[in-house]
Amino acid sequence: MTLPRTHHRPLALITGGARRIGRATTLALARAGCDVVVTYNTSAAEAEATLAEALRLGANPAESRTLQLRLDDPATADAVGDDLARTLPRLDVLVHNASTYERTPLAAVSPRVALAAFNTNALAPLLLSKHLSPLLGASEAFCGGSIVAMCDIHALGEHGIPRSKDYLPYAMSKAALAEMVRSLARELAPRVRVNAVAPGVAMWPESGSEAEKAAQQAYLSKVPLGRAGTPEECADVVRWLALEATYLTGEIVRFDGGRNLV
Repeated sequence: MTLPRTHHRPLALITGGARRIGRATTLALARAGCDVVVTYNTSAAEAEATLAEALRLGANPAESRTLQLRLDDPATADAVGDDLARTLPRLDVLVHNASTYERTPLAAVSPRVALAAFNTNALAPLLLSKHLSPLLGASEAFCGGSIVAMCDIHALGEHGIPRSKDYLPYAMSKAALAEMVRSLARELAPRVRVNAVAPGVAMWPESGSEAEKAAQQAYLSKVPLGRAGTPEECADVVRWLALEATYLTGEIVRFDGGRNLV
């Protein structure tokens, strides 16, 4: 989809927009006609490379940039959100893509580990949404203001597919993010739409047991479409929710190849 011509290109901020699904999302939005703010934690070089590609796709260099943002520290996320609210010229799309995904056996759960997952996966998105919702509510873009979060089909409460053991802090934090989506959709209507994508597998982890072929094949045996999704396919769902699904809010779209049916 190419957006209708308006007096400016929509501006999208994508957390964790430098790598993996975040990179694919940044490029999908740039391709669709958005300028982009790409946040990263430690992947500075990859963020610059992703931004360069977005500029080649048409993003305006005067409006697009990279931004280092630590989401595991609530004070930092809060301060950066406040600064962005005062310095961004506008904001039309906010994508909560960045997350932490750590295997944590129950015996290894500690306050530090649990809070690290919650801070990155739930609290930081809430704080950023709080600060940036006035800009999103003032959006003059064709799509209006939009927030899209990256949830997980294995952390949707009674409507999800329980994850295998050893991921309690992660699953709890993503469940909190899903509730944020539903609650914010009510809080910010009618000026801002709030939706989410809940992948099963859009890209395999780079390390750990789920990076092993046997574990991947076992998972895919329960997926009716018989394969993992791709980052580009997932990014297209994010783009659709952000720019095209103008009568949807409070929805969590399962991107799982039918895994929730089995």
